Amino acid sequence: MEENMDESQSQKGCKECCERCVGSLPWASLIATILLYMGVALFCGCGHEALSGTVTILQNYFEVIRAPGETLDVFTIIDILKYIIYGLAAGFFVFGVLLLVEGFFTTGAIRDLYGEFKISACGRCLTAFLMFLAYLFFLVWLGVTAFTSLPVFMYFNVWSMCQNTSLVEGANLCLDLRQFGAVTISEERKVCTGSEKFFKMCESNELDLTFHLFVCTLAGAGAAVIAMVHFLMALAANWGYLKDASRIQKYEDIKSKEEQELHDIHSTRSKERLNAYT
Repeated sequence: MEENMDESQSQKGCKECCERCVGSLPWASLIATILLYMGVALFCGCGHEALSGTVTILQNYFEVIRAPGETLDVFTIIDILKYIIYGLAAGFFVFGVLLLVEGFFTTGAIRDLYGEFKISACGRCLTAFLMFLAYLFFLVWLGVTAFTSLPVFMYFNVWSMCQNTSLVEGANLCLDLRQFGAVTISEERKVCTGSEKFFKMCESNELDLTFHLFVCTLAGAGAAVIAMVHFLMALAANWGYLKDASRIQKYEDIKSKEEQELHDIHSTRSKERLNAYT
């Protein structure tokens, strides 16, 4: 009997420990962090490869040559975009860790509110600052999503031209890079539908792969936007909980002081009455 009781108590203790661990996890921040990392990884990885595929298409089919020196051309812009992708990957990895740590801290603070834990003003200021950053990065990712939709639209037009050229006989359409701002007005870099380069570009895997990579990049940017909205909701809720918890803690402190004062007054009067009788 004693062994069965010990086993049941140990199982009950493990169950309570697991429930305590699961209950202490900041699920909202955890889900938002996973979504943010997935979106940033998809955006950075697919965006990097899509830019490399764009360079290959420009060099092989449009015969665009990299300008000598430090001239700002389309290849230099693509290299700058790649460095921006590297910075986004590193920066949002750190930002996701900070938000996740803040979620763990806030969850622990709210759980221990009715104990001896007191919420500091520094914690509320940190949550408010992270909420401001999340809102700022939300606007940034909105702009990134809008910017990423431009190459998706351009590649969709090229891809649709390749798909529909065989259906329309005698069509004479040209892709001129001057229309997209990839080259200067004086340069003429275009590929027409009846040329051999156009058919080679359409039959190659580079165009199809680059187009779908840009679509995945756009999906990653959209996932990052959703993660920022999720973080904003979690941070706003945490800040409200911390503010209410601080007010409750102040109320309990005032109440305990008043009870202590009443207890001191009653004890003083009792002593005076005893002294009066004696």
